[in-house]
Amino acid sequence: MLTEEQQEAGKQVLDGISFLTVVGSLLEMLPAISAVLSIVWVSIRIWETETVQRVVGRKQQSKDE
Repeated sequence: MLTEEQQEAGKQVLDGISFLTVVGSLLEMLPAISAVLSIVWVSIRIWETETVQRVVGRKQQSKDE
């Protein structure tokens, strides 16, 4: 089982690859399907952020913030 630190590192690597894919697709270097997949991945990552979850009311703000 991966530790939380390893999971975060993996997410950061995937985020970097996703960003490069978005840039590459905007430069018309990659097929359209990779652009769609990257946009979906980035959208999911943005949706998972604590800020967005608080805005849509799915997560309560912690008491120590």
